[in-house]
Amino acid sequence: MSISERISAKAGKPVAECDNRELYKALLTMVQEEAADRIRDDGKKKVYYISAEFLIGKLLSNNLINLGWYDEVRRILEENGKSLSRVEEAEPEPSLGNGGLGRLAACFLDSMATLGLNGDGIGLNYHLGLFKQEFEKQLQKETPNPWIERQSWLLPREISYEVSFGGLTVRSRLYDIAVTGYHNRTNALHLFDVESVDEGIVKDGIDFDKSEIAKNLTLFLYPDDSDEAGRKLRIYQQYFMVSNAAQYILDEVTRKGCTLHDLADYAVIQINDTHPSMIIPELIRLLTERGIDFDEAVEIVKKTCAYTNHTILAEALEKWPLAFLKEAVPQLVPIMEALDDKIRRKYNDDAVAIIDKDSRVHMAHMDIHYGFSVNGVAYLHTEILKSSELKRFYDIYPGKFNNKTNGITFRRWLLHCNSELADFITDRIGNDYKMDASRLEDLGVFTDEESLSALLKIKRDNKAALKEYLMATQGVEIDENSIYDIQVKRLHEYKRQQMNALYVIHKYLEIKRGKKPSTPITVIFGAKAAPAYVIAKDIIHLILCLEQLVNNDPEVSPYLKVVMVENYNVTKAERLIPACDISEQISLASKEASGTGNMKFMLNGAVTLGTMDGANVEIAGLVGEDNIYIFGESSETVIEHYKNRDYVSRDYYEKDGDIREAMDFLVGEELLAIGHKENLERLYKELLDKDWFMTLLDYKAYTAARERAYTDYEDRSAWAKKMLVNISKAGFFSSDRTIGEYERDIWKLNER
Repeated sequence: MSISERISAKAGKPVAECDNRELYKALLTMVQEEAADRIRDDGKKKVYYISAEFLIGKLLSNNLINLGWYDEVRRILEENGKSLSRVEEAEPEPSLGNGGLGRLAACFLDSMATLGLNGDGIGLNYHLGLFKQEFEKQLQKETPNPWIERQSWLLPREISYEVSFGGLTVRSRLYDIAVTGYHNRTNALHLFDVESVDEGIVKDGIDFDKSEIAKNLTLFLYPDDSDEAGRKLRIYQQYFMVSNAAQYILDEVTRKGCTLHDLADYAVIQINDTHPSMIIPELIRLLTERGIDFDEAVEIVKKTCAYTNHTILAEALEKWPLAFLKEAVPQLVPIMEALDDKIRRKYNDDAVAIIDKDSRVHMAHMDIHYGFSVNGVAYLHTEILKSSELKRFYDIYPGKFNNKTNGITFRRWLLHCNSELADFITDRIGNDYKMDASRLEDLGVFTDEESLSALLKIKRDNKAALKEYLMATQGVEIDENSIYDIQVKRLHEYKRQQMNALYVIHKYLEIKRGKKPSTPITVIFGAKAAPAYVIAKDIIHLILCLEQLVNNDPEVSPYLKVVMVENYNVTKAERLIPACDISEQISLASKEASGTGNMKFMLNGAVTLGTMDGANVEIAGLVGEDNIYIFGESSETVIEHYKNRDYVSRDYYEKDGDIREAMDFLVGEELLAIGHKENLERLYKELLDKDWFMTLLDYKAYTAARERAYTDYEDRSAWAKKMLVNISKAGFFSSDRTIGEYERDIWKLNER
């Protein structure tokens, strides 16, 4: 039966008579059936990738690409007066992640299946996600983000476990989402839910009774932890995830013939950041329950677990009060204390202890001591871990530390969201790059005028499409002939959206004084701030105030526009990234572990404006200094400032008129007429008196680099060559390459 006939059969009517919802459901069913036929469990050893987040995005088109059906389905729909992109609009985006951590996990699952590796993901089935972001009175408002429908990608499994907490036992239920590899096998994303979950307890916005654990465990990703109840809930949630994971893993390997003494021959558990760290004591507990001596159980787990560190920010390395753990997971506390005792007996150094003098359990310390591998996610990140943040551990375990520079599923971020560019590439170098991203390098020779003109046309088409999308979704009109300067990522002070906003103020004032840019500029932001992150929400408020001020000023708006994209997610990223001219990657050097948005942007022909931070370092090395705009102090200088405590933001404010003018505008009458005095003044004082992430340190270098990029943009042919270089060098950042390195150096699934 042809694909066209199968669609009609599933829908119960001819394709031409189906609406988009009917077509979506028919294609979903077809994909699930085909994916099921490609499931294999043909290896003795398996990797279990445990993560609090899997930001998988909409799945229909990605699965169609991986199954080899995408072009045919698109053609069939077009022949019947339908559009695949319209069908996609019927699909809700799963609310299972927040930012780079979760998107990376999703990319890794895709690449594991594509490379034919025996490996599954394990996480939680959040009903309401992080939150849906809405803007009201220039402020972020959080609302629930439900996504689960009666017919969805979630497939219920007849697998359930009891999970016991202090004074409470709940029962889980497993749901699977098929993970299709590109022309290869199907793996699974295992998502555990709690049978007693109750969405009805959510009352106002995203508020709910955090003490009703049995009802709220799988409601939200990262529940608000600004109070004690929220922090405890995160412990309950994390333990629920790892207890289910540990029980599932032990059951699965036992069915294969594992005696548990040889667990490391059957399983490798990759701990993605510190959220799943309790898998270590939980596995030890379960192994001892099944008759294995405690010391042997510890050694078994040490050979089975590996840890990925995703942060240089000390505050992001989880530390849980022992008292909270005694309340939530009392069965794990004696194990954690015993693990700490082993370390204290071996190393006379409080800095490497698991439980500190304030009775806080350091999850990353436990991961490092009781796992066999510790990896960073970009060259600079790993070097900083080894030389600074985790130096004491590196001195103890130099052989455990390794780097695995992040990557992206380039097929999704090219074939799906930028098919016109994919066709351009295919016409010139063939199809091999779709399996081997390093072949993109072959594109670099196509500097002829015809190719460069075609590249610029593709960018114009994507910019026009984004213009249409923003008008339809937010009622904002932008100029497709302007420079699209885009910063989209989680809102955090270290990512320095505030520096971008200060530049917008600078440019606004310049235009008011008559200095107009040669080409109009559209500055686009997209970001969610954690509900309790006050300063981050103040930055969003500032951006929304600037959007209103700039866009409603007839003297300025023909030359400068500001857009804050509401509820930024994967679906919106797929619209924004192909249209971008300048990719803002402006985190303070030494603070961004890697970044993956920077990779997606370069793959789609954007030129990076950034600091030497995270994977920007590797991007700069690949594309060369003429094809990237680097600015700012080095990571070494920044680390010295922190060490010496000698950075004083007020000094920069007082010594530089441009900085002072932009800063004072924050609390000037024009913005105060639009915004809220409390928010704007709080942000102003934060930058003036603290500025922990050194915005003002790099501000002048940033404005100079940005102006240089705008000037260079005027030479369209030269700019097209920069685009071409970036695209051709993006192959290194394929998650297929990253996962190949995990397999070679850490997992070793195929070793005999």
